[in-house]
Amino acid sequence: MVLTLDLGREILRDLRAAPSGDLAAVLGAVPGTGGPMTSGPAPDGVPAMIGLGPSGLGTSAARAFRPVPARPDGPHLRCPGPLRDDPALGERVNEAVVRWAEGIGIYPGRLDTLRSANFGRFMMLAHPATSDPDRLLAATKCLVAEWAADDYYVDEVSLGADPMVVGSRLANLHAVVDPVSMVPRYLADYRDHHRLLPISRAFRSAMEHFAEYASVAQLGRFQHQMAILFLAWTQEADWHANRRTPPVWEYLVQRHLNSYLPPMILIDVLGGYELPADEFYHPRVRRAFTTAANAAVLINDLYSGKNESENDHNLPTVLAANEGLGHRAAVLRTVEIHNELMDDFVRLAGSLSVTGSPQLRRFLADTWAWLGGSREWHATSGRYHDSQEEKS
Repeated sequence: MVLTLDLGREILRDLRAAPSGDLAAVLGAVPGTGGPMTSGPAPDGVPAMIGLGPSGLGTSAARAFRPVPARPDGPHLRCPGPLRDDPALGERVNEAVVRWAEGIGIYPGRLDTLRSANFGRFMMLAHPATSDPDRLLAATKCLVAEWAADDYYVDEVSLGADPMVVGSRLANLHAVVDPVSMVPRYLADYRDHHRLLPISRAFRSAMEHFAEYASVAQLGRFQHQMAILFLAWTQEADWHANRRTPPVWEYLVQRHLNSYLPPMILIDVLGGYELPADEFYHPRVRRAFTTAANAAVLINDLYSGKNESENDHNLPTVLAANEGLGHRAAVLRTVEIHNELMDDFVRLAGSLSVTGSPQLRRFLADTWAWLGGSREWHATSGRYHDSQEEKS
């Protein structure tokens, strides 16, 4: 018998009704073509692992999409499983990032906990387009730097988090992410300040590695997304400082800003290609991409809630507080919202693929694959999963 407290985790782990990790298969057969879509050649310089050619993709495919029907025995997530699971590659990247973290000075005395989180496995699962351990390591360093900033500055009091100074800390950190033009008279003070902070060292080191693979525009995307993320964390700090539970709409705004976009914007960098800026920032593409990222972060809400303190917020607890729902009903409502977002992404992807570039078609398919890898990581990561806990 599944415990109500673990309902979100059980739904996440159950892949029996999961759609395919291949977006072309999800979009399905286009009426009148006599069969499923076929993949065209990959763009120059793009690995051909996840192809989405222009043939058959578009509004017809979007109309042809039908969500997988719910199982009769319970709710399900409309989210794929992973396209690739290479445990040896994930472990190699994970051990490398733990050594890096030790050298940088983050999580001293907690490296075993960092290791068990298995962030290297996360990036291996989320980016099946590459098997290059160094490229995956660059992404994992960025991910760990972001997670560490959240722990040190926002969430973990034992690591020094204090809601009263979150804004100042994050503003100063962003001066590392997007380097400040400091006048010479105060440059030494600025450098001395950040030299003592492990989070500043982590971001500087991670971005230097990331820049080896990213274009100037792709690096600029990262800097822009960090500013959005830091803004969201200051909003969260406001809730903590004022002991306030936000209304549902405000929580969803915060989750839009504090979604999984920061690691997801590395998708084309890890794939070895670049989505042109005029497509990446196009409002319709931005809507599709943010919709996917918003859905992805709700999986985190479903899975991490059991590990959070009573002062933390996730969508089930916010729904319960605002709408008087019991825990089970709040979890099921969260699943419904997640599935609505996933349906929207698939329809938007089908529509965009008919008019977009080959790089955009590839980017949308890789985004879908990222979602599947993220789901698998949440179901297996030591950050949220206790191997001794009861599963039934």
